Amino acid sequence: MFEIGRLCLKIAGRDAGLKCIVIDKLDDNYVLIDGQTRRRKCNVNHLEPLDKVLKIKKGLSHEDVVKELKKENIEVEAKVKRNKRGPRTEEKLAVKEAPKLKKEEMPELKKEKPAAKPKEVKKPEAKPKKTVVKAKEKVSKAKPKAKTTKK
Repeated sequence: MFEIGRLCLKIAGRDAGLKCIVIDKLDDNYVLIDGQTRRRKCNVNHLEPLDKVLKIKKGLSHEDVVKELKKENIEVEAKVKRNKRGPRTEEKLAVKEAPKLKKEEMPELKKEKPAAKPKEVKKPEAKPKKTVVKAKEKVSKAKPKAKTTKK
């Protein structure tokens, strides 16, 4: 049922509701999928097979999968690879591309010391009063002996 090229709908997980193609059959329970979803191993219980089977080769690349889905009028968003450091901004690029000036070429800056701040006087914290707790006297809780009666 889940042969290579089968168009499916993902019904569980983060990619639920998105269409995909079976790229490879790994075993009885798992297949490799790609398409609108992320390319990954998927349990067949998380897929709903659709009625179309596309003629594709085993292990097709993501770009070829996108082309096949476009033929079927299924739009796939372009996947964006991101740097671990985050996206680059124009400011960062401008700083990196700016020419470095030598010490002789640098404009001289006036170095002024910041005005001295008045020292803050710290008040000593009030110590909490010690409370004396008297220990309770121990009361023996021995069980009374049963009375014996003579007849």
